[in-house]
Amino acid sequence: MSVVDTASLTWILVATAMIWIMLPGIGLFYSGMTKRKSALSLLWISFMSLSVTSVQWFLFGYSLTFSVSGSRFVGNFANVAMINVLDGPALGSLEIPEIVFCIFELMFAATATTIVAGAVCERGRMWPTIVFVFVWCTLVYNVIAYWTWAPNGWACVLGVLDFAGGAPVHIAAGTSSLAYSLVIGKRLPITDVEQNRPHNINNIFLGTTLSWFGWFGFNGGSGLKISSRAALACVVTNLAACVGGFTWCMLDYLLLKPRFKFTLFGFCMGSMAGLVCITPASGFVGAPASFAIGFLGSACVYFGRKLKVLFKIDDPFDIFAQHGIGGFVGCILTGIFAQKYIPALDQVSIAGGWLDGNWIQLAYQLAIASAGFTWSFVITLICLLIMDRIPGLKLRTTEDGEMQGIDYDQFNEYTHDYIHFEREIYPMKSSSANSVVTIQTVDNQNSVQRSNNEVKLITIGSTSPVEDVW
Repeated sequence: MSVVDTASLTWILVATAMIWIMLPGIGLFYSGMTKRKSALSLLWISFMSLSVTSVQWFLFGYSLTFSVSGSRFVGNFANVAMINVLDGPALGSLEIPEIVFCIFELMFAATATTIVAGAVCERGRMWPTIVFVFVWCTLVYNVIAYWTWAPNGWACVLGVLDFAGGAPVHIAAGTSSLAYSLVIGKRLPITDVEQNRPHNINNIFLGTTLSWFGWFGFNGGSGLKISSRAALACVVTNLAACVGGFTWCMLDYLLLKPRFKFTLFGFCMGSMAGLVCITPASGFVGAPASFAIGFLGSACVYFGRKLKVLFKIDDPFDIFAQHGIGGFVGCILTGIFAQKYIPALDQVSIAGGWLDGNWIQLAYQLAIASAGFTWSFVITLICLLIMDRIPGLKLRTTEDGEMQGIDYDQFNEYTHDYIHFEREIYPMKSSSANSVVTIQTVDNQNSVQRSNNEVKLITIGSTSPVEDVW
């Protein structure tokens, strides 16, 4: 039995609850960015990802990630079904019991799966998404997290610095979302303006707020004790987010048309970019370095979004740019700005980064970032290509379902009642004694016309007072 420090135990439990708040926050963030007709599906995914990941973590996920007797590559089944996981000392801390460490680390896995599941936006079926989350957590997240944090993992043995999940959470989720977007294909074309317009800025703002709040637990709790280092991690987290948001707003102000206009959406995206980039460095850098990380990370993510246009991949929420590129940049900058006096506050010894003259650290950081990127993309691509060919696990919904919206196609419930309101105004039009034609508006320019068993897309004019409802 470990000698429990009550203050540290309390802080880690609070940090766990704070990270839990991030999950519906991500759901709100994504649902605000999508169209109304698919908004509910993104909220549902955030909770379903947590549920599936929790079951996987209980069965064998924790054991694969943190078993102390594993190989250099992955853990074993020594703690399957959480056997012997209770009041023993936690991995990396003698001051909290292992069961607390277990639930704390579950939140990291759930965050990663929630992020990557956003790639199904507006065209993905839900059952395959559930299966994918379970498989992805096993083959991608558990493996990369083991490399990074388990004492026998090759990256940990090498000396890689990743305080709170730059590679296991952000690089893995961001890169996998790119593979998912590539396999599932583009959304049905409407127009670029219509395709990329968020439907609810309020949801995006609230989602950013909850995520920002949760990130204090994400980074502040990763030292597994209450200390001045934990406080510093919260300070640099907040500063990087603020600088990231300011940087993105200035870039929008100067470059986005119409010129010289601020955007709330831009601040939300920039602050999230700053939070992602500071994640691997938060327990190793001081406030001046976090300023640079927030600025460089936000700028790299801002311009990195152009890659999806270059490669013609429909990444609806810029998940690859935000998390893949942001996590990669954060890992590299950790190798530059890490200083050994900061982890020494928790009696942890490291060689530091470039600022301390440890030039090889940048190579170590590049190794884990590149390995995480490659493993995530390749394994995700293989899994999705196999799943898409299994009966019942086809990734994409039908064209009719996509036009009606995932909320109607997969749930038959909605986040807004405007849809029912419009159907009450325009319920149906009789075309003959024996047939009925039903018109359902799907966006500003298109409708789904139903006649008996036939469904087709038609173009309409601006005739409805609620034409922008979707």
